[in-house]
Amino acid sequence: MAVIGIDLGGTKVAAAVFDSVGNILAKEVKLLNGAQGEEVGQLIIDVIRMLMSSTSVCGIEAIGVCVPGIVYSKKGTVWAPNIPGWNDFPLKRIIENAIGTTQITVSIESDRTCYVLGEVWKGGAKGCQNVIYLAVGTGIGAGILIDGRVLHGHSDIVGATGWMALQNPYSDDYIPCGCFEHFASGNGIALQAQKILCGKPDYDGPLALKTVKEITCKDVFAAYEQGDVISRQVLDKAIEMWGMGAANLVSLLNPEKFVFGGGVFGPAKKLIQRIYEEACKWGQPISMKQVQFMASEIDGEAALYGAGYLAIRESNNPR
Repeated sequence: MAVIGIDLGGTKVAAAVFDSVGNILAKEVKLLNGAQGEEVGQLIIDVIRMLMSSTSVCGIEAIGVCVPGIVYSKKGTVWAPNIPGWNDFPLKRIIENAIGTTQITVSIESDRTCYVLGEVWKGGAKGCQNVIYLAVGTGIGAGILIDGRVLHGHSDIVGATGWMALQNPYSDDYIPCGCFEHFASGNGIALQAQKILCGKPDYDGPLALKTVKEITCKDVFAAYEQGDVISRQVLDKAIEMWGMGAANLVSLLNPEKFVFGGGVFGPAKKLIQRIYEEACKWGQPISMKQVQFMASEIDGEAALYGAGYLAIRESNNPR
């Protein structure tokens, strides 16, 4: 069996042909270069055709696609906020029309769903039936696999964990992205540092090397390693939020593995033990003792492997 997995990111399309056990037989990458709307759809088609015409590959049975947004499974359309023109984009129909056969199953899922599938197939949660993958990058989202099934919800928005309510009282600051994301995403960590720095005109630590508005999450982690007081304050708050958020998810869903991935984990990998200790204060005690907190073992490739595994799963068990 051979399938194609496609990972659509903010800057490129990466695609690979996988065999049934996850070996990569061929791979292609195309940069978006500012492409929008149907242009991005055409790039995906081009990559599929390149892989299907490869002399080393034959007999593609299914295609799985990972997209950075929401996949409306009932309609086969996609909303991807970082791709102009993809508000309700008919990606599934476009791919099916391009390949010209009903014998190849086409499946599309959100990036957070593909993250957890990739980790279960080739990462640290290999073979597990109950896994949560918390992706912490620009925002925060969770891929959730329970009893071997991916959770989708009424309108395919399961896993929008950036909106978890973890801080009282409510603030209008949470309107753009949610409470959890406001404090503990990559953008949120940078924002918290900026807010504190605005109130400390005499600060002369490592973050003073840039203007306040230029401070990034990466800068905060670098300063934290130098013992910076402001960075410690910001990341201590993020650890508290990650712990509380994880505890809520563990208490509700009772996973075997809780995987942290995304650009922030990354530099935050070394904080996972502290996050687990924080979560143990809040979570259901038996579930907290049973679950393993870990960093992704295939971060950077989780979405691509997840798209490949999606193709295999859906071709064997179509919804």
